Amino acid sequence: MSGHSKWANIKRTKGKTDAARGKVFTKIGREIVVAVKAGGPDPNSNAKLRDVIAKAKAANVPNDNIMRSIKKASGELNNVDYAAVTYEGYAPGGVAVIVEALTDNKNRTASDVRHIFDKTGGSMGTNGCVSYLFESKGVLEIEKTDKSDDDEMMMEALDAGAEDFAVEDGVYIITTSPATFSEVRENLEKKNFTFLRSELDMIPSNYVDVTDEVAAKVKRMLDMFDDNDDVQNVYHNAVLPMEEEEE
Repeated sequence: MSGHSKWANIKRTKGKTDAARGKVFTKIGREIVVAVKAGGPDPNSNAKLRDVIAKAKAANVPNDNIMRSIKKASGELNNVDYAAVTYEGYAPGGVAVIVEALTDNKNRTASDVRHIFDKTGGSMGTNGCVSYLFESKGVLEIEKTDKSDDDEMMMEALDAGAEDFAVEDGVYIITTSPATFSEVRENLEKKNFTFLRSELDMIPSNYVDVTDEVAAKVKRMLDMFDDNDDVQNVYHNAVLPMEEEEE
């Protein structure tokens, strides 16, 4: 089955950067607030909250933090409303970029995002200018161990309802449609699989090879977006060098 190795490398590198900067808890906390306000604090009856909890666990967010965020989100004192907004544009080298944010002030976030595009040599465009180059997919990553069997894992994934399966750098990458993402994840959870990553993503339909100079500029843009609390996810189609594992 076909894989998305370039994209997987990009996403795992970005994930390490987020964690290293201590931003992931804050970002997922906002997602929990939005999910609770939309469907209530009980994950048994709130599928979106179940998805966010699974994402949080895959990102090693402690259970205490998750429960505290749920309680805070459902409390009467929590009157902050976050709106989901998406921005599109280009990084240097013609690299397509999609920025997803959750914000309580759209004017502030739009200004911040435009500033980052401009400061790093890119340009913010209109909605739809690059999104056609990406496809929404659910992605689950499971660590491959010495006892793992690739064929058996592929059959487990397909039986659970996955539409694609790949092995990349010691990780099983399971891809689903957005509509079946929750079902596939829950089917695999019932078989006691744990995830390195569990979320909906935008996968590029094609990739842009960039020079080292352009790669450095793109990474600077990604770092600035990661540092912004309003920004939840950033997707791009550049093929960037892998970063070293952090101790």
